[in-house]
Amino acid sequence: MELIRNFEWLREPEKCEISGGKVEITTKPHTDLWQRTYYHFRNDNAPVFQMETEEKYFSFTVKTDFTGSHHRFDQCGIVMYLDSENWLKASVEYENSEFQHLGSVVTNHGYSDWATTEIDASVKTMWYRFSRREDDYCVECSSDGKRFKQMRICHMFQGAGKIRFGIYACSPEDSSFTAVFTDMEMSECQWKAHDGQQPDEA
Repeated sequence: MELIRNFEWLREPEKCEISGGKVEITTKPHTDLWQRTYYHFRNDNAPVFQMETEEKYFSFTVKTDFTGSHHRFDQCGIVMYLDSENWLKASVEYENSEFQHLGSVVTNHGYSDWATTEIDASVKTMWYRFSRREDDYCVECSSDGKRFKQMRICHMFQGAGKIRFGIYACSPEDSSFTAVFTDMEMSECQWKAHDGQQPDEA
């Protein structure tokens, strides 16, 4: 059974197409996910397409195509949305004709952070791999779907039990574009157990 059959919408977009293993989401203006930090506003209206699992160890990969992004903060990527105050996302956010922001946001207990690095504006596709080890998570990215680079490791305070994860797209400012998601796959956890310093004794 195709993985995508397990997915359900949280805030279904007005325009989307699902065929085979491909999902196309056309964003609405002024849609976003952010909580409080620095900007002092709360945005919680981006469309999210995700599935539930209680599996403690797994990896989820997906390819994103954002060729249509053209306005500041247009974005699409992976998401783990538990509730409005506990979630994470990773994406490429359009900035201008010269560069974009490849980054991730982790929101715990209602406060978001944002870790980014600049990449060239010519990049129009990106793979992501989201891995879980109990209530700790790893997000990686790849330009070819084969060699993945770590973006961040994080802990989710509400992420120990049943979780929901998948994809999202949004346009925080006055913009709209079509994001394309393909090659979704769930596999054994590719984020291996740490083999260095041993855990502290309780």
